[in-house]
Amino acid sequence: MKYTAAVITVSDKGARGERTDTSGPAVCALLESRGWEVVHTSILPDELELIQTELIRCADEEKIPLVLTTGGTGFSPRDVTPEATLSVISRRAAGLPEAMRAESRKVTPRGCLSRAEAGIRGRTLIVNLPGSEKAAKENLLAVLDPIRHGVEMLLGSGSADCAAEPASPKAPSLDQWLREAKAHPDAPKVGMYLAHNGTVRRTARAKVRQGDESAADVTGLVLSYERETLKTLIAETYRLPGIYYVRVWLNEGRLQVGDDMMTVLVGGDIRPHVVDALQTLVGRIKAECVTEQELYGA
Repeated sequence: MKYTAAVITVSDKGARGERTDTSGPAVCALLESRGWEVVHTSILPDELELIQTELIRCADEEKIPLVLTTGGTGFSPRDVTPEATLSVISRRAAGLPEAMRAESRKVTPRGCLSRAEAGIRGRTLIVNLPGSEKAAKENLLAVLDPIRHGVEMLLGSGSADCAAEPASPKAPSLDQWLREAKAHPDAPKVGMYLAHNGTVRRTARAKVRQGDESAADVTGLVLSYERETLKTLIAETYRLPGIYYVRVWLNEGRLQVGDDMMTVLVGGDIRPHVVDALQTLVGRIKAECVTEQELYGA
């Protein structure tokens, strides 16, 4: 399976054209030699907000599974790449920079001075590399095999946590989800994908489920959910017959009529298995995971 990657060089002189970037192209060549497809490269100055914006764009908009940065990991006051990375990730992957520093110390005692960070944003792994070409290649070679396994877990079914999307007020793009699902290693086993999109309706629950015609119309609702329960439900869905892909997004907070509440995508071998899995998962999310408080009036 060929995964995509982005390489971002962080260098004031490189961004001004005063120094030729050699670390970025070297990292790209190394990735491509190991089967990765580099789909985005850029050179940025050592500016916190610019680095943050580029990392977020690569992860949230471009949906690139692996984003590598080179430069800005030292002790200089302008070295802010680790701070930019920590500000945009939701989970650290501390073992990667630890392994890179250990490898660097075999070459020079100063390898321990690297402040590189690594972490996860959504389904993207972000890893900081040193700015020099030699050190960047040495560090990347030390962790490239584990990185591939980590990306496979992020994009696949290896972890229930990876299938539960971080909360966002905006529903995900089903077209994008399907593209990512069809790029998954288990995609050849899938004969059908089914999606569920739940929205806030005006009709009260009592009127729909109990036939109470006197129930007033709903103006909105407050939605919350148990994250650990959701992870468990996703993991259990993967154990159903013929199911190879599960992805869930849940909204939360105060919602209005028409707002998206839930998006679920399930892929499996045959229609009966997929239909049953989707119905079971959605039903259990509503019964065991989500709490809804209907709102009435202005």
